[in-house]
Amino acid sequence: MAFGRLERPDAARPMSDINMTPLIDVMLVLLVIFMITAPLMTASLRLDLPKSEAATPSDAPSFVAVAITPDGKLHLGDDELDAKAFQQRIDELGRANAQMEVQLRADRAVPYGQVAELIGWVQAAGLNRIAFVAQAPASAP
Repeated sequence: MAFGRLERPDAARPMSDINMTPLIDVMLVLLVIFMITAPLMTASLRLDLPKSEAATPSDAPSFVAVAITPDGKLHLGDDELDAKAFQQRIDELGRANAQMEVQLRADRAVPYGQVAELIGWVQAAGLNRIAFVAQAPASAP
């Protein structure tokens, strides 16, 4: 006589492992996004530049013209100044009117470091509205 088992057969057990592949894929995508955007968020120069593609003069009622020549000479308006005198004058202008716009003209041959140092002096004086003056392209004949 055959007796049947009173025990039930083993049913399929629930899966207790987590599939890590989708989580790793999402993590790698986020890593790439953060690697690309992190340098953009750490920009040290805060510039208020116009949104227009055309090089047009600004309609700012109060501005000061700053220029740097290829040989490193600084000009504030029409006056040629050395670095120390330039810093003193720009500090005075910043204390007088912090909303004044600085129109920066830098020759193409001026090294980037000198332009960045000049921008630093202007921002240290409290003048944050800096416009880069460019020459409009010549129209084709």
